[in-house]
Amino acid sequence: MDWTTILAVAPELILTLGGTDLLLVCAFGKQYRIGRRVSIYAVLLLVACGLSLLGPAGNAGSVWGGLYNADAFAAFSKVLIYATAAVSILMAIRFFERAGEMQPEYPVLILFAALGMGFMVSAGDLMTLYIGLEIQSLAAYVMASFMRRDTRSAEAGLKYFVLGALASGILLYGVSLLYGFTGTTSFDGIAAAMAEDMSTGELFGLVFVLAGLAFKISAVPFHMWTPDVYEGAPTPVTAFFASAPKIAAVALSVRVVIDAMGPATEDWQQIVIFVALASIILGAVAAIGQSNIKRLLAYSSINNIGFALIGVAAATEAGVAATMSYMAIYVVMTLGAFLCVLQMRAADGKPVETIESLSGLSRTQPWLAAALAVFMFSLAGIPPLLGFWAKFLVFDAAVAAGLFSLAVAGIALSVIGAYYYLKIIKTMYFDDAAPAYAPADSRIENGLIVASALAVSPLGYLLLPLLALTSGNAAAALF
Repeated sequence: MDWTTILAVAPELILTLGGTDLLLVCAFGKQYRIGRRVSIYAVLLLVACGLSLLGPAGNAGSVWGGLYNADAFAAFSKVLIYATAAVSILMAIRFFERAGEMQPEYPVLILFAALGMGFMVSAGDLMTLYIGLEIQSLAAYVMASFMRRDTRSAEAGLKYFVLGALASGILLYGVSLLYGFTGTTSFDGIAAAMAEDMSTGELFGLVFVLAGLAFKISAVPFHMWTPDVYEGAPTPVTAFFASAPKIAAVALSVRVVIDAMGPATEDWQQIVIFVALASIILGAVAAIGQSNIKRLLAYSSINNIGFALIGVAAATEAGVAATMSYMAIYVVMTLGAFLCVLQMRAADGKPVETIESLSGLSRTQPWLAAALAVFMFSLAGIPPLLGFWAKFLVFDAAVAAGLFSLAVAGIALSVIGAYYYLKIIKTMYFDDAAPAYAPADSRIENGLIVASALAVSPLGYLLLPLLALTSGNAAAALF
């Protein structure tokens, strides 16, 4: 074993050692004093993980007997994961302090979730896949019920745990079928077995594995947990669920279908197309009648996952690049929207989540209304905002792959989804003013809102050459 092999897993080593050290600090420190400090240290650890990707961790290739891939695809995904995890930690500080629930274990849980997600996107074997997914899930279950005195949070954690355990069982059953009929858990070995002859057992294993992964990305018909968990979990936790785990699960799904199931493209492609269209339709229609902003954004995430899967369905290098670009733009829009939701507080400081409370926001807090309008327009895919470019990329990849009907259906269905985004803008700018929110007094949150709004504005197009280069390199690593 040489140093290259060890340095290939540098991000995971940093998170393991750093997270364990911070956990000891939490255990022996005075919790009400160290929460903010632990959060800052956790962010610095995530920055260190990102910098470590400049070495062998970003280009060592397949290591540890094919269990782990340190390639450009994993590096691109990890940069997005670590960035969104850091933002999720920063936006949680003031929220939990106001609620009297600021516990230093929260950033540590995010670090361990990021550790699991790192293994997910670097998996080269079904065992690595399952271990990484369970590490991430166990941390997520605790975060969903983090506010122990809030019944909604406890309910969200219980629902997420029960349904997550069911999904893990489905996934594990698919893994056992693939192992039983191919004789290996290696992605390369599974691909070789499927290339020779696709048996019925392998087909069932493929379906069960994709079903388990569909739960993790909250795609239809395995989306049932999403609205309830998003509404009940603390807002910073919901923002985290809507961003980093989505990136990891989508990247893992891409790696599985391309690396392990590439020879069976015609079989899994039909499943992905159905899931994509079903997610777009349900995410668009079910959001129309929502009165809670977090539930609306939950259906928005389901809708956007459907669009991202259009790129996966193309099963081409351009399609994978389009999907990863879509996810990069999606997390900026989503985090920006949830940062605006954090500002929705009544005069006494209590969180407000009803869409009705946004009435006339343009007259009471014009800058907040403008920022939220930018994110809503971008999520709807309205030009010239960057959300339009994300949808254009996946539609273009689908057309190039011969899936013209899928692209047309996606374009038509995006019009339905635009309705509920425009409804929020109408509420803010044309309805009678509701009681004003408490002033936005967090420089960190305000700065993140401004940065996110600028990134999805037309100025964000200046970053497209860099995004195209990195996402293209990531996709090329799988082909």
